[in-house]
Amino acid sequence: MGLMHILNLFSVLSLQLLAISANLETYIVHVELPESYAQLSTASISSPNEDLDRWYNSFLPTTIASTNEAQRMVYCYHNVFKGFSAKLSAEDVKVMEKKPGFLSARPQRMLSLHTTHSPIFLGLHQNSGFWRESNYGKGVIIGVLDTGIEPNHPSFSDEGMPPPPAKWKGKCEFNTPVCNKKLIGARFFQDGNGSPADESGHGTHTAGTAAGNFVKGANVFGNANGTAVGVAPHAHLAIYKVCTTGCSESDILAAMDVAIDDGVDILSLSLGGSSVPFHNDNIALGAYSAMEKGILVSCSAGNNGPFGSTLSNDAPWILTVGASTIDRQIRATAVLGNKKELDGQSLYQPKDFHPRLYPLFYPGLNQSDTDADRYCTEALLNITQVKGKIVICEVGLIPPTSKGTNVKAAGGVGMIMINSEQEGYTTRADAHVLPATNINYADRLKLIAYLESTSSPVATFSFKGTIIGDSHAPAVASFSSRGPSYSSPGILKPDIIGPGVNILAAYHESVENSTNTKANFHVLSGTSMSCPHLSGVAALLKSAHPDWSPAAIKSAMMTTADLVNLAQNPIEDEKHLPADLFTMGSGHVNPARANNPGLIYDIEPKDYIPYLCGLNYSDWEVGRILQRKANCKAESRISETQLNYPSFSIVVGSTIQKYTRTVTNVGDANSIYRVKIDQPGGVNVTVKPRILSFSKVNQKLSYEITFTPLSPYKTPSDGSLTWTSAKYSVRSPIAAQPEVVTSA
Repeated sequence: MGLMHILNLFSVLSLQLLAISANLETYIVHVELPESYAQLSTASISSPNEDLDRWYNSFLPTTIASTNEAQRMVYCYHNVFKGFSAKLSAEDVKVMEKKPGFLSARPQRMLSLHTTHSPIFLGLHQNSGFWRESNYGKGVIIGVLDTGIEPNHPSFSDEGMPPPPAKWKGKCEFNTPVCNKKLIGARFFQDGNGSPADESGHGTHTAGTAAGNFVKGANVFGNANGTAVGVAPHAHLAIYKVCTTGCSESDILAAMDVAIDDGVDILSLSLGGSSVPFHNDNIALGAYSAMEKGILVSCSAGNNGPFGSTLSNDAPWILTVGASTIDRQIRATAVLGNKKELDGQSLYQPKDFHPRLYPLFYPGLNQSDTDADRYCTEALLNITQVKGKIVICEVGLIPPTSKGTNVKAAGGVGMIMINSEQEGYTTRADAHVLPATNINYADRLKLIAYLESTSSPVATFSFKGTIIGDSHAPAVASFSSRGPSYSSPGILKPDIIGPGVNILAAYHESVENSTNTKANFHVLSGTSMSCPHLSGVAALLKSAHPDWSPAAIKSAMMTTADLVNLAQNPIEDEKHLPADLFTMGSGHVNPARANNPGLIYDIEPKDYIPYLCGLNYSDWEVGRILQRKANCKAESRISETQLNYPSFSIVVGSTIQKYTRTVTNVGDANSIYRVKIDQPGGVNVTVKPRILSFSKVNQKLSYEITFTPLSPYKTPSDGSLTWTSAKYSVRSPIAAQPEVVTSA
């Protein structure tokens, strides 16, 4: 990772040298370019930045520059100012001060955040931009189906909130008058439970993420400190408690049924099961009815990644949301006896931790020992070698905090959680009960190599607090479920990705054993967290464009999604490889661009009927979805890819495929769009016409797209079709996969 600071000065363990390395800090160094630099740069055959970087490295003390300047140099700055950041000691800085061109050096500060950060990461800033244009979601009602809510949390204060819209018909089923202009309704659907109160925190967290009000001083253990706020802070919340330890379909359907009558505009469901035919999928059934009433339904894609075809909630009338990282890390570094630093994450960052070296113990080091407690279950309590050691635990089987509890109970002093290859670079910041960190798979390999290199492995921790600036963000989380859709492979799913890793939001209780029972926050990960982000964005768009249909809102988000990370490289997956379309869908949500997409792909409820018949559903099965009788013989059946969806998912065989799409102009009245095609490998894509000329707003124009196989098609590939004007760029991804031929 670009932000890891790895010290690999010597191969032999030395406590004295480790103490020296522990005194290193990251300094920000400002320098002044010499007059001769411009002449040197002009005469050089290398790039100006290479010359500048070489000059920056000359400031490092000679002993550093000759051995490990790459490890000590953190960043070279070219534009923000002239200077660099490096890992230095106070003595190093004193030497550096004597060099010509040196101006200043100071240790970097760990800056506190000013929000939960994901709104800022999405480009939402208070009193400006899209937040202001959309009135922060004013007048929109988000219905959240989850585990209930903690109503007294300040995230659900109604300060600055208008009264609910006149259409609102919902109820507040708390025994005390806790609902207000923010939390306008709360219902429960569990037999005998008697309250919408949240007992697990999941529902409070998702509600706060979608539409929490501004709360200053939000943090967990002092980390991620700032002003907590949801994506649509002036939207109203209606809570439907449908889950405790599980979520029954009957409760979910009842809640969706009531929510439609109550008058919600958005339904947010961070729950789901496996993909089944839509007529057997009760969430899909309820969502179809909601869609017919103009309600957008946003659902989590599931946490069964990184494996293919693991999606849930994959009906085309549902917004299916995958999870991505943000550029904030709550860093906890494992410092090994060989000086290597392995950056991980942990919410618990003890201020009184003494960074002495402790012996390491890895129960799973012998991979052939099938009985080894490599996951640090309660069986660890029977292992005497744990006492006084930092224990290495593999991710999986039980929750991370349970692993730490077991390590502590067995006498361990700390824990290093190591990712498997499938988790890759996705690490979590958890509220551990002892010093701990979660490191990625690449660093797992470095750790194991160290264990195998010495008979007395040791390590300690360095807790560095909140760090902003992961250039790989957004990256798709390892757990985020992938396509293609099992129920309808001709529809590209997931639709989109949004923040879902280490998200700070409201919680029902303190994870710090605090006496403060109202202003509690927690950091959680999952597509459960990404879903309410997109629900909040949908609320902003609904507020800004009240006449847009659910399909129009989906289209606006999908065709304007970001395709690159902060380093301006293609969005990556958990292995830091370019993510394919079945991993990231259309890309990462960009709320401001979605507010002004130029063109939209709209779908009316009746348009789904020939699509459903084309899935070879029976009249009864289609009628179950429509909630009325259906006659597929009287309908013009269409293939899945013919649905007017904002993306394409095609199965390539030996035949030519032709489809029609219709776009609606929601941008400038007089505008001309030209098509740009990024061909998937092995497929020729043509579009007619290649120019679309609009003369008025809401005008509809159609085009035909043809896919022609160039040769026997064997390898999945991605491409895109983009309509561009002088002002807009409207992109539709194309996912192509080979036809599976079964033998007779």
